[in-house]
Amino acid sequence: MITVNQTEIPEDKILAEMQYHPADSRREAMFSAAEALIIGELFRQRAKSLGIPVSDDTVESSDEDFIEALIEQEVAIPEATDQDCRQYYEANPSKFETSPLLELKHILLTVPKEDDAGRAEAKVRADALLDILKGGADFSKLARRESNCPSKETGGSLGQISKGQTVAEFERQVFAAEPGLMPRPVESRYGFHLVFIERKIPGRSLPYEEVSGQIADYLNDKVRRKAIAQYIQVLISEAEIEGYDFQVDGSPLMQ
Repeated sequence: MITVNQTEIPEDKILAEMQYHPADSRREAMFSAAEALIIGELFRQRAKSLGIPVSDDTVESSDEDFIEALIEQEVAIPEATDQDCRQYYEANPSKFETSPLLELKHILLTVPKEDDAGRAEAKVRADALLDILKGGADFSKLARRESNCPSKETGGSLGQISKGQTVAEFERQVFAAEPGLMPRPVESRYGFHLVFIERKIPGRSLPYEEVSGQIADYLNDKVRRKAIAQYIQVLISEAEIEGYDFQVDGSPLMQ
């Protein structure tokens, strides 16, 4: 049985709360649910002590109408200044660039990811086709004959792509490559790709004025989460909690 300052949190409440805390195991889900209910009860008790209206339905973590009022009254949350935003912008230039664009074509040899033998055979075939291409064969003609992708109808052309439009393992390799025939087959969850990059258009830096609001929102949210986590830690340290070993530093709620 868990009690928070002599207020009991029934086991059936924890079991009901678990549906909102998916985890790798039932044990982890139960711990997360218990922590959420404990913190909810601490919020409720503190709000009541300050005269903030709170529902009489105890330890219902979904009832959060009073929490914003409590945080506004109890937690000092500074807002990011223009200087803070500019410093973040200057320290993270790569985060404020448009995606580069690639114009490319490919030949895809499809094989299921779990088919190890098929993968080995497809790799041998991909290497052989790559040697043919290195010898001067026409990429588009070979794509029409060998590719398993619908793009074979247009000579393997995928047109113009930006980051986020293809699977990560394919994207990571092609965007790091230079124009021309890639020297090795690219493996993805779909199989093996022979890739010819026709054109690479670099991304452009976004001006500070265009992203300052986005940066301020990010920094403010980060500071807010940290301040609330520290406030929760104070509430826990001052409370009498029985039936649960509250490891604040290891809690996912503290991240």
